[in-house]
Amino acid sequence: MGILSEPVPEEHKLPTTAAARVALVGVHGFGTHHLRNLERLQAGGAVTLVAVADPNPPAPRALPAETAVFGNLDELLAATPDLDLVIVATPIQTHAPLALAALPHADLYLEKPPVASLADFHRLQDAAAAAGRSVQIGFQSLGSRALQAIEELLAAGEIGTLLGISATGRWVRDRAYYKRSRWAGKRSLDGVDVVDGVATNPLAHAIATALRIAGARAGDDLASVETDLYRANEIESDDTSVIRVRTDSGLPITCALTLCATESVEPYITLQGSEGTAVFHYTEDRLTVTTAAGERREVFGRDDLTENLLDYLRRRRTGDTLPQDAALISPLADSGAFMRVLEAIRTADAPALIASEYIDWVGDGESAHAVITGIEDALERATAAHATFSELGLPWARPAADHAERQSLTVRGGHDGGAAPGAPNHATTVATVQKGDAVAARLSPRPYLHPVRTLGRVTVTDHLPADHPWHLGAGIALQDVNGVNFWGGKTYTRAAGRYEERPDHGRIVQLDAILESGTANDDVLQQELSWQAPDGSELLRERRVTGASRVDANTWRLDVATELTAVVDASLGGPGSNGAAGSGYGGFFWRLPACSAAEVFTAEQRGEADVHGSAAPWLAWTADFAEGPATLVFAAPAEAPDPWFVRLSGYPGVGSALAWERQVELAARQTVTRSFSVWIADGRLTPTEAAALVALTAAP
Repeated sequence: MGILSEPVPEEHKLPTTAAARVALVGVHGFGTHHLRNLERLQAGGAVTLVAVADPNPPAPRALPAETAVFGNLDELLAATPDLDLVIVATPIQTHAPLALAALPHADLYLEKPPVASLADFHRLQDAAAAAGRSVQIGFQSLGSRALQAIEELLAAGEIGTLLGISATGRWVRDRAYYKRSRWAGKRSLDGVDVVDGVATNPLAHAIATALRIAGARAGDDLASVETDLYRANEIESDDTSVIRVRTDSGLPITCALTLCATESVEPYITLQGSEGTAVFHYTEDRLTVTTAAGERREVFGRDDLTENLLDYLRRRRTGDTLPQDAALISPLADSGAFMRVLEAIRTADAPALIASEYIDWVGDGESAHAVITGIEDALERATAAHATFSELGLPWARPAADHAERQSLTVRGGHDGGAAPGAPNHATTVATVQKGDAVAARLSPRPYLHPVRTLGRVTVTDHLPADHPWHLGAGIALQDVNGVNFWGGKTYTRAAGRYEERPDHGRIVQLDAILESGTANDDVLQQELSWQAPDGSELLRERRVTGASRVDANTWRLDVATELTAVVDASLGGPGSNGAAGSGYGGFFWRLPACSAAEVFTAEQRGEADVHGSAAPWLAWTADFAEGPATLVFAAPAEAPDPWFVRLSGYPGVGSALAWERQVELAARQTVTRSFSVWIADGRLTPTEAAALVALTAAP
């Protein structure tokens, strides 16, 4: 782009006033868009549509009278000399052979995706260079003038430091969509790559636009590409996927896309900044910027890629060099990063088929379309946490990479799943231990429990929720240890008097874990954990002991004890101790899943306003969860009367605040201990029943 280093061959130079002689290959599908656009351009004198090629001829009077019609490109090229431009709008698997055939004769407009493999992409680049031709790739969204505005707002720091980019696509495609042609929904056809999936064809613009905003154009601009591919339809390719990319500068780009939504919504790109967000609805050229100063919206114009290519060719052919402002919007070379993504999809394992129990078919016959249960929430979670569907632990997703290594807590006795009542060796899994090391750095990676379930299989924890993706099940975390954030998200500092995005996130690393299964009723997990600053230095060493035991047919108890030992002189705090009144969270924390009719109470108080900040001996949360009603009863630590942290209206969460208003100061090698018990029961308990449960089975 910019200045052309080689002179333009004399045979490629044309008078600047002549209408460009254009041929269109493929007049159906998206080819109809090109026909309409060429009609407009021809009316303005910019082009002459001299020929089209398609094995299925266009409808009568669909073309100008002087336009010749051919059955294929070879016939067209043999009979049509002096072409300036060939537009190829044909099935994906034909792009490479048609483009290679056209390049010796004319410059090229090639619909997206450019080709179906990285090898073909490189062949196409070589052929274009050898022929001295220009190639524009049909990513129309890149013509939006909003992209320049986005570049300017990032340069001005309007949304602060760019932390990540996400792309969200929620479209609906019915059965008929996949029967429109032999190649629809195919990974390959007759041994030829097709790669017609959600990320490479219908929502390819989402990925291409996100990459362009990130400045990722060439393949080498990407450090890594990960895929998590699924299908609800009876096809070969993916219709629902997460594509996670990291640029060479470390910027995460997560694209969560589906053709199995409840309803179609305009796709959008989200720029996640330290001081705000910018959301770009690229099909509408609409940009919304939200910061502390408020919200502004603007709709932009768009440059037509065909006109841009024609102008580029016209200016190129006037002489040996190009001015700096003359550039293709979507040149072939700039599709290198997108082709890295396509190649990762092409070479990935076949998309996993989503079980029918998680799919609802809406409509009848060929008009029916698949809707994946909870897909909208899944897309939001994936983009907020930069996580794959597998990492979210969705019931229809593949097991995460570390699934086989995870340890589980079980309780014994009782009767579940058809076992004989009181069977002493029957074990029920009640909690899964997540190492948390794959969690995004901004979320402060750390071990936690999720899912935690009642004996009746009601899930009572959540992790990576879209509202606070750093909330990780049930575990222990602090927002401020010597200035290091082990909680995730923004950090509240006394100096700023507000939450700020800071590069201060630490991680809690599991050094050792021993799970002992009791012969009667208990599982006990002993973990050795290292609290490490961003530079890898160790601030705290933790010994955490977690036990599970059955109480009765409807209840089990979770016991968690922690010993935090300072490796260096350490100050343990959080927002409360740093001046955020009423926000003293930090320590033991339990994020609950979405629930209804929730109530929180102690022996003497009821409701969030009264319970929050109290130091009651126990606290109960009862609600109706997705699988049924359940109650959790939390016992305060015996070591100190730490206040309860409660959120009910904004999100469902309960914590025991280690540093509510004051920091805990530890000299090197000094230890602070806390122990917690949680009774997890099926059904809704009353205050009297909760108190009786605590009194009857108080932790030793």
